[in-house]
Amino acid sequence: MAKRKPKTESAEEPSFEEALDRLERVVHRLEEGDIGLGEALAEYEEGVKLLRHAYDLLEHAEQRIELLSGVDAEGNPIAEPFDDQASESLDEKAQRRSQRRSTPG
Repeated sequence: MAKRKPKTESAEEPSFEEALDRLERVVHRLEEGDIGLGEALAEYEEGVKLLRHAYDLLEHAEQRIELLSGVDAEGNPIAEPFDDQASESLDEKAQRRSQRRSTPG
């Protein structure tokens, strides 16, 4: 029995934009309700796979992001890795902004 070549990720996996487009089509077909139960389940499973793939691509992209934190003495940018856990929530930012505005200055 011959061994199969492993599938390359680029040949099989869609880009983020392709996955999002396909996911939107799946959702549209499911919302229409014109398909049978078996086909709806298959569409749902496909949608879940596409969603997971899109999240994986986003996570990978976030790991590559660097934040500009300043400039060194020679004028070169100083970058540090993006830390999504350290960022404030929108509510925390709004509350802090509100406190600054209400404090007499």
